[in-house]
Amino acid sequence: MILPIYLYGSQVLRTPAQEDDLSDREGLRKLIDDMIETMHHADGCGLAAPQVGISKRILVVDGNDLTDRYPELKGFHREMINPRFTFESEDRCSYEEGCLSIPNVDAEISRPKKIRVRYVNTDFVEVEEDFEGFAARMIQHEMDHLEGILFVDHASPIRKKMLTGKLMGITKGNVRTRYRVKTDKK
Repeated sequence: MILPIYLYGSQVLRTPAQEDDLSDREGLRKLIDDMIETMHHADGCGLAAPQVGISKRILVVDGNDLTDRYPELKGFHREMINPRFTFESEDRCSYEEGCLSIPNVDAEISRPKKIRVRYVNTDFVEVEEDFEGFAARMIQHEMDHLEGILFVDHASPIRKKMLTGKLMGITKGNVRTRYRVKTDKK
């Protein structure tokens, strides 16, 4: 089922998400399947549960549509429940980022090049895995959502100032998307 994506200004995007207790595995699997369908429908490469209005520590990422630009993402797809960083490198890199919850806005963001994440997979097994490059960036972006942080929070002060009008417009629902959206106002 395709879910609406909550837009900038919605409180759920600013609230740190709660760990899932893993007691409703069938419901969790359904939510993850719906998130994947929603992400693909919106032509996204990642989605966190708060973006669909659910304050749980769950995220999905899929780099397969980005292989023209990032060949190393071929076959890269992860579904993470209760992810936590266990390592972040001091070396950093910058890329332009965008977000389904902040349509038509982008900014150059600096993030650690390498990370290690401990999470529960959809087989309900705890995994610890290293990521680098754009895969690491995708995961960091989505994990920020789980902490109530948006990519624009990392933008330079001048870029934030330049984006103020667009962000206020999104908050008021003045934005066009090809996918279903929702705000606290709607």
